[in-house]
Amino acid sequence: MAKHKIKAEELRKMSREERMKLLEEFESELIVLRHKAATGALENPGRLRDLKKNIARILTINREEELGRKS
Repeated sequence: MAKHKIKAEELRKMSREERMKLLEEFESELIVLRHKAATGALENPGRLRDLKKNIARILTINREEELGRKS
């Protein structure tokens, strides 16, 4: 499992391939945690929120690069 919160600055330093690999890891972990939440076996509900935010950060930075922004 990866860190709980990854800063946008750290993500911008990564290559696009590294971010995409991390995105896949987060998405697969999110699926597992959603299943645990549905069955009532989730230990840390805050992790769901962190994962969703990390996924959003990665997608946002990827989109910024596509549009040519570097902010």
